[in-house]
Amino acid sequence: MTELQAEQIRKMRTQGVGYRAIASVVGVSRDIVRNFCRAHGMDGYASALTKNIQEQMMLGKACLYCGAELIQPSTGRPKKFCSDKCRREWWKAHPEKLHRKDTAIYTMTCARCGKEFTSYGNKNRKYCSHDCYIKARFWEGLEDGVQKAAD
Repeated sequence: MTELQAEQIRKMRTQGVGYRAIASVVGVSRDIVRNFCRAHGMDGYASALTKNIQEQMMLGKACLYCGAELIQPSTGRPKKFCSDKCRREWWKAHPEKLHRKDTAIYTMTCARCGKEFTSYGNKNRKYCSHDCYIKARFWEGLEDGVQKAAD
């Protein structure tokens, strides 16, 4: 079983989909799906499993992305995700949850290409992209030097 198939099984199972339906979508046998789910604590009736995982997520006992069990640290901020990969994937899937202030969005003009761009939280930014920065920093003087040498 590939990592992609395992991810599909996890996602569909946490949504309450049954073994047979998952097997037909993923392209493996129902027994493989069932054994995978048992090994990862996702066995039982799908509707009860979904409610249980959602309840565990709300209580902070399960990862918000994959539903894996979380072991909370004794001190510090409580965990919401089991890994950095899950954290990144969850935020990628939920951009509306970002709390961004309108006062921290700045509209600027690129010092190299003149294109307008927006910057969040950095009012001193000069370039629209890393490419423009590199070209302005290293290529601008080089092009003039090559032309002068050719003349």
